[in-house]
Amino acid sequence: MSATSSAVVSATTASTSTYSISDVLAASSGTSTAGIDVDAAVAAALYADRAPERAWQADQATLSSQTTAIKTIQTATEALAADMQNLNTLTGPLAARTVTSSNSSYVTATAATGTVTGTHTVVVNSLATTAGWYSGVESSPTATLPTSSFTLTTASGDSVTFQTGSNTTGDNLNDLATAINNATTSSGASLGIKATVVSDSTGSRLAITSKAPGAANDFSISEPYTSWTAPQMSSGETLAANSLTLTINGTPVTVTTKSGESYADLATSINNLPANTYTQTDNSTDPPTVTTSTYVTATVTTDASGNTNLTIASTDGKTPFSINEPSSTDTTFAFTQAAQGADASITVDGVPAHYSSNTVTGAIGGVTLSLLGAAPGSQIGLTVASDASQVSTAINQFVTDYNTAIGLVTSQFDYSSGSGQGVLAGDPTIRSLQNSLEQAISFVNKPATGTTTVSMLSDMGITMSNDGTLSVNSSTLNAALVNNPSDVRNFFEGDALNGFANSVYSALNAYTSPANGAFKVDLSSIAATSASITSHIDDFESGYIASQKTLLTAEYSEAETALQGLSAKMAQINALLGLTSSSK
Repeated sequence: MSATSSAVVSATTASTSTYSISDVLAASSGTSTAGIDVDAAVAAALYADRAPERAWQADQATLSSQTTAIKTIQTATEALAADMQNLNTLTGPLAARTVTSSNSSYVTATAATGTVTGTHTVVVNSLATTAGWYSGVESSPTATLPTSSFTLTTASGDSVTFQTGSNTTGDNLNDLATAINNATTSSGASLGIKATVVSDSTGSRLAITSKAPGAANDFSISEPYTSWTAPQMSSGETLAANSLTLTINGTPVTVTTKSGESYADLATSINNLPANTYTQTDNSTDPPTVTTSTYVTATVTTDASGNTNLTIASTDGKTPFSINEPSSTDTTFAFTQAAQGADASITVDGVPAHYSSNTVTGAIGGVTLSLLGAAPGSQIGLTVASDASQVSTAINQFVTDYNTAIGLVTSQFDYSSGSGQGVLAGDPTIRSLQNSLEQAISFVNKPATGTTTVSMLSDMGITMSNDGTLSVNSSTLNAALVNNPSDVRNFFEGDALNGFANSVYSALNAYTSPANGAFKVDLSSIAATSASITSHIDDFESGYIASQKTLLTAEYSEAETALQGLSAKMAQINALLGLTSSSK
């Protein structure tokens, strides 16, 4: 509304004049000079002249009420249209999935939207493990370490050697942990490990673990020795199938044991390693003497009880070697392997597979497995199904929003309140919307092929009440969602997103379209009418009312001037006639 018409709103109320005929007579007798309130007199006269404006303003008030009512109905209709879009998409609640496990202690799972429903069998043979090593006990995190060194080798073959002892980066456990965490390979890549200091009542240890589980993140630690003794083996005990790696004269070599072998068999294998043998030539003799020697010598001793011990020592007692399984009884800075980095081993629907993590994707399309425990040989069933909870929530939201929209529309034609129909009772758009809403819910689903258990809303327990609103029978709806989820989905989405949801949305889009929807057209028309009225008011004010105000102000001002001079003239007349205040 313009400034002129705003002013009119406050100027169109009739005001009471401050003068009367008795005041004029009193003034003529010289007893009073009440005068005329010119502004009030002009306002009173113009109030009558502004009668057309008050009618126009009433029209504008009605238009404003209609605008508010239409916008409220528009918001409700748009919410319902959004519900239909939500129920007509391949990634919406109708495509949501839930996965149940027959034994959630070992494996649970989630499924992506749209995952094919069905059942699967999973066997968790072993979990993925994270590689870990820990050092021997030191008195504290800051105690000086013995002078030594060890080499950390990743599964990819990258190696980094760390020094321990006074005046090095590994003076103590804290220093050593920092050095390991900051270390990189020769190419500048991360080692993928982390080191921490763990302290308890016995002292402090250095714990080194890989940052991720799996065989690809495994690593080994080897230390230089001049003598190393394996753990004692009891009488009759044999070795399991395993392997250890010796680094002799800078050359790593792996020794493999077979199940049932003894320490004597292992000693023979070590002594016969090609990398363990070298030749020396003594040129002081004629002819030169050539002798064959070994870098390390493996020996086995047996005590009176039949227990055996394996010792590997430098042949010359000075040349160091390293081994990836150091004994905890060594006097060096010994490490013990806490766990080997290994992949998870599972069988899915009879197909074996290995994964570096206990969170598995790819084993079942669209399904993410969470492996919680190993149960070799135990078959665990997984069932991928429609998420009835999400579908129920979406359907109930549609019913709620439909009831809001239809309630707002029907209230415009309701006489029961005693206040008459609403401001939009004569609006054809609202009458048309009412018909569209009522017709939309009468949709019948006819599948292209086969039959269906859900052909109309009532098959899901959704029925219409006498006031036009919908109600939901939760038991009937839940039964349909659990027993016939594909029929429910087909009802809303149809064969090609052309079912109930699309039908309702298309009907509502004729009203909600921001480009040329009926709401936009209606609101634009009302706005134009209101603007036209404002223009009429402004023209009336600047034309007729302004000139009338000027004219009336001049006339009443002239009368006021004459009235104010009346008392003096009466006094002059009385003086000429010789009359006084006591004369009769």
